[in-house]
Amino acid sequence: MTTPARADQEAGHSRYTFRLRVSSTAQRGLLAGWDRCRWVWNQCVAESRAAYRAGEKCGPARLDTMLTGWRATEKWLQSGASVPQQQTIRDFAKSRAKAQKDIKNRLPVKQRAGMPRFKKKAEAAPTLNYTRRGFRLRDRRLHLAGGITLTVVWSRDLPDEPTSVRVYRDALGHWYASFVVPAQSDPLPATGRAIGIDWGVKEIATTTSDAHDLPHPQHGKKAQARLARYDRMMARRKPPKGQKASKGYRKAKRLRARAHQKVARQRQDTARKWAKRVVRDHDAIAVEDFKPRFLAKSTMVRKAADAAIGATKQALVEMGRKHGRDVRLVHPAYTTMDCGDCGARAKHRLPLSERIYTCTACGVSRPRDKNSAQVVLVRAGLIPGGAEGARPGRPQDGQAA
Repeated sequence: MTTPARADQEAGHSRYTFRLRVSSTAQRGLLAGWDRCRWVWNQCVAESRAAYRAGEKCGPARLDTMLTGWRATEKWLQSGASVPQQQTIRDFAKSRAKAQKDIKNRLPVKQRAGMPRFKKKAEAAPTLNYTRRGFRLRDRRLHLAGGITLTVVWSRDLPDEPTSVRVYRDALGHWYASFVVPAQSDPLPATGRAIGIDWGVKEIATTTSDAHDLPHPQHGKKAQARLARYDRMMARRKPPKGQKASKGYRKAKRLRARAHQKVARQRQDTARKWAKRVVRDHDAIAVEDFKPRFLAKSTMVRKAADAAIGATKQALVEMGRKHGRDVRLVHPAYTTMDCGDCGARAKHRLPLSERIYTCTACGVSRPRDKNSAQVVLVRAGLIPGGAEGARPGRPQDGQAA
């Protein structure tokens, strides 16, 4: 199985994820390497907290020096590859730097990235990161430092040589390899059309083109009965505190994780197929830069989570940039109050129950979300004459209408 490429956190890179066939010997090697990396992470947490109490700095350079000492004294640590252990320190430094930045910017507590914490063996999912000197692809197999060989289920070829790979295990016990490769540009033929997109809950995406609206597929709602059944199975079989989970409890937990994974993949598949259709049919795309975080405090929290607006927007932006389209993010302020034709702003905010927007200045009347999509398009400056989803340019002075 493969996951289509998505933009990596670093600019100019994409990820390609493939399923792995792992033998019992390779799995023992991976889990042993993960135990070492987890120990290094926990040591970094302890040293960082001790340095904070002492008023000292504990940066990556200091932790690298400590890793050298740990590997010299701990023979079992030295028996494993050093590359994933060094990458563990890099990941720890990034996580702590992000948390410190959020604190410095005085973000609300719920929006901050938490400080790194200790990783417990029973809770943390195995994850090992390898840079280019820690792995190689030979005979279409993945060879990791430490003598670990993995069979990759290739559903497509990588577009370029990978610069790093992340090997991890999901909640179902399946292993995956996520390769980072330089991003490839694949321009599509020009269409001469532009589109504006407004995000919502009843419809995930309302556009200036009726043919490209994205209705709410309700994947989570359709799977709710099955998920509730697995929740009841887990509740009945939950072991007392301090006792080992039974075979039936582990089975119910695995079934529940599989159902959640299916829903997540359905949402991802719907978002990417829609994004590809929008990008293929339009040269310029105006996207409302909507952040659905505030919906978590509303009565629409479950439906909004099922819509996966953030993931759909990310898929659209990444798809547009991959295929060389002009993607413009528009601030969402007052998009429901402005008129898409004359630009006049309503004096009062429209309640959610009012689904038709009527402009008091020019008299135009259209569905509320359609008007917001038109406002997004106009604000982005994408109003080419005769383009789909955009009004024609107004005649100049002295020119016939």
